[in-house]
Amino acid sequence: QVQLVESGGGLVQPGGSLRLSCVVSGRILAAYAMAWYRQAPGKQRELVATITTGYSTDYADSVKGRFTISRVNAKNTVYLQMNSLKPEDTAVYYCNVPKPPYADWGQGTQVTVSS
Repeated sequence: QVQLVESGGGLVQPGGSLRLSCVVSGRILAAYAMAWYRQAPGKQRELVATITTGYSTDYADSVKGRFTISRVNAKNTVYLQMNSLKPEDTAVYYCNVPKPPYADWGQGTQVTVSS
């Protein structure tokens, strides 16, 4: 019943920026902590950033200082602002809750950082 739709990915050069969006339907977003994940080919899905219902945030060490997670509950949307992108950030990015039980995963959005 819940639907997660990620968008905003693309091809960017090292040092560039992207803003990802996650639109959540079927739930009142304000009631849920949310998170961004990423998965590179041949690697496990990893937790990138979390945001609580009280707007507190946390980040993986690999992205701390470069990425910012935010939410606009009235728009049912979670954002991930990505700055100073590196080739190792290349992955498919997904949104979901930060702890199980998870919603069904969306299609994700591809981020490719390459010169």
